[in-house]
Amino acid sequence: MGYFNCIALAFLMALSFSSINVGQAARHLQQLPPMPTLPTATLPPLPSIPNLPQPTIPTMPRPGALAPLPTMPALPTLPSVPRATLPPLPSMPTVPAIIPSIPFLSPPPSPSTP
Repeated sequence: MGYFNCIALAFLMALSFSSINVGQAARHLQQLPPMPTLPTATLPPLPSIPNLPQPTIPTMPRPGALAPLPTMPALPTLPSVPRATLPPLPSMPTVPAIIPSIPFLSPPPSPSTP
């Protein structure tokens, strides 16, 4: 989080310094004398473009007039493969619903301090 604050502060400082330079440049441009007008050259008229011949578009045949597509030859039939039968799965053993309790041993007696 501190790193982001440092980047944001550096960005704001750079932006403020650049705006100072932009302001000084704008003031300097406003104080310059006006630019002299440049002479304009007269251009010759553009030549006219000749009319190009229009191509003739051939008429397209109607969809019903097209020749029918050739039929695909029939695919050869494959011989049937005998199916393998799997033996039945063994039944899963049942999990007992009651969990036996584990007896906890008492800690040894602590040594007495005199």
